[in-house]
Amino acid sequence: MSTQTNPGHLHSLTPLRGIAALWVVLYHYSFQYFPNLHPDSYTHLVQKGYLAVDLFFMLSGFVLTHVYHGTFTDSVGDKYWSFLRARIARLYPLHLAVLLLFVATALAVRAVEYAATGSFPAIPLKGAESVWALVANLFMLQGLYASMLSWNYPAWSISLEFMAYLVFPFALPWVWRSSGRTQALLAVGALATLFALAWATQDNLNQWDGPQTLLRCLPEFLLGTLLYSAFRSGLAASVLSSDLTMAGVVVAILLLLHSGGPDLLAVPLFALLILAAVANHGRAAGMLNVRPLVWLGEVSYSLYLIHGFVEYATTRLLGLGLGIYDRKALPGGWSMALLVAMVTACLLMAGPAYRRIEVGGRRLLRDGPRFGRPTLAMAGRRAD
Repeated sequence: MSTQTNPGHLHSLTPLRGIAALWVVLYHYSFQYFPNLHPDSYTHLVQKGYLAVDLFFMLSGFVLTHVYHGTFTDSVGDKYWSFLRARIARLYPLHLAVLLLFVATALAVRAVEYAATGSFPAIPLKGAESVWALVANLFMLQGLYASMLSWNYPAWSISLEFMAYLVFPFALPWVWRSSGRTQALLAVGALATLFALAWATQDNLNQWDGPQTLLRCLPEFLLGTLLYSAFRSGLAASVLSSDLTMAGVVVAILLLLHSGGPDLLAVPLFALLILAAVANHGRAAGMLNVRPLVWLGEVSYSLYLIHGFVEYATTRLLGLGLGIYDRKALPGGWSMALLVAMVTACLLMAGPAYRRIEVGGRRLLRDGPRFGRPTLAMAGRRAD
């Protein structure tokens, strides 16, 4: 394992995360929420938006290895709890705030129904948007059975990611000290696990419900860790840093997604994208790191969680306000107008949520002794 100096800021990963978050939003809104919009008539790019979550998992493994490989090089010790505190501070404030928004909206809708009908439906004890689901969300367990335990359905992935955090400090020292051959075997094992999942699901990596989601998250998180090791070793650095390589990888990904190609093939292409993005310091990096895309990456976590609430609120407003309970009744033009309004609302809410809840909550929960963590700027800003 190479011991080259810390490469510092991980260029371009923050914008990549922002693009991926927006991709998920467009997938949920255009392909799932408004049935009269048919983007698949023109391209499968939007339809494949669920694959952005696979990119998220790999990015998380990559960035956390960058941040913590020095901390956990030899052993875990008492640093484990400090690590978990930092991870909870990263995820929990916004997750809790959005969860409370869901509960408050559900109660408000019931209050409106009570005013209109005299009936106040109780929140169910079990199932989605239930008391039991609320408890599961408070303990970040909703990802195990998202269909039965969700309030904010996109939050299934942060639950799975938190489960990866639980084992990461124990796995990292062994992975980091392993030989190149062992790491190659680990990469083969991770890809083989994903191949088995794709085979069992007929090449559908959109697995978000049930224990099989761990077979999606954990191998991809491990691949992110191994990719960082490859990056630090300087593997094919001269090739990966080329603008031509970056352009080739992006074109290959777009062609794969546009044509509706195999989900499994997206994983190695995402791996190449991450390596090319962090290695490139040329025109490609300049194009990717323009201020709007950097901002989008900074607010990506807020955008990702808030878009579920905007969808939830829109459904209730359409029903109670306009009497529209079947979105198939909406013409394509109205569907597109609502989609634009919903995406705009998400972006407008994401900025303040990032500044006030994410950053403020993280500072509050992480206020205490540091244990040798690099700064967030060195960690690729919001890419973790």
